[in-house]
Amino acid sequence: MSESRLYSFSPETKEKLRKFRLGTSRAKDAQALIYIIDSKNHEIRPEDEQVYSKMEDLADELPETSPRFILLSYPLTLGSGRLTVPYVLLYWLPENCNPTSRMTYAGAVELMRSTAEVNRVIEVHEEDDITSIESKLQSAD
Repeated sequence: MSESRLYSFSPETKEKLRKFRLGTSRAKDAQALIYIIDSKNHEIRPEDEQVYSKMEDLADELPETSPRFILLSYPLTLGSGRLTVPYVLLYWLPENCNPTSRMTYAGAVELMRSTAEVNRVIEVHEEDDITSIESKLQSAD
């Protein structure tokens, strides 16, 4: 069975994904949204409407035992002085999450990446990976 039949996005969620992508491209601050997979119907949707601009706040909100998808738009200045705003998918995969959740999210990563129209997926395992994300984003360019 293909991943697009196993997982779904509501039309509202697809529209929110599009608006977030377009609305954050010129943002002055980091912006992040947390997405979950509903275990009952495998719908991928925002966990809530909270947009995080501080990586510490985002890290505090992530559960210690279950995966999440995080869409992140992160303005930064490159070594050349050029401003760039990478738009990435952070795949929160804590070390101690249960195998069922791990498999559920692993099966949806590519669909989430393509639906959200991000170019890069970064796997993160602990809070420190989130709070130090700027160095990962800098090293990619």
